[in-house]
Amino acid sequence: MSTGLPFFRYHPDPIASGSICAAAERCARCRRDRGWIYTVAFYSAQDVSGRFCPWCIADGSAAERFAGEFTDSYGLDGVSEEVLHEVTRRTPGFHAWQDPHWLVHCRDAAAFVGEVGYAELAAHPEALDRLRTDMRLDGWHDQSRLERFLVGLGKGASAMLFRCTGCGTHLAYADAS
Repeated sequence: MSTGLPFFRYHPDPIASGSICAAAERCARCRRDRGWIYTVAFYSAQDVSGRFCPWCIADGSAAERFAGEFTDSYGLDGVSEEVLHEVTRRTPGFHAWQDPHWLVHCRDAAAFVGEVGYAELAAHPEALDRLRTDMRLDGWHDQSRLERFLVGLGKGASAMLFRCTGCGTHLAYADAS
């Protein structure tokens, strides 16, 4: 991550994920052109004209000013109110085909690592095993069909990879159009 940008505990490299990119654009909140801009959805009932700089995301002023969130609270069950607000109001969201959601481990939100294919996911067997289990619970009972889908990740479907901020365990969920 570039020096000088705010650090996001739950999204440590938003440049690599494409959530923040270099741009000569004024922030919708502070009206400053700081060279970096947020590129993902912001959810608000208010009409927001423009995008936000990472600093207005990090300090919560963008979410407060426009009464909105950068990600939905879906999946953040069991975390404290403080963590819930940090993820939804002070952390950049990420691009996904379906509605993106955050994963939880060790009673804390996990850190978003990025969108990955099968090869990257296979490097984290605990994440791949959990994904298999979750998909079986969601109705993927045909083992060969499930494995074909998983091996095909990165070709039309992908996995969203997270890392537990407490124990370092990797987690993932599948995302497809």
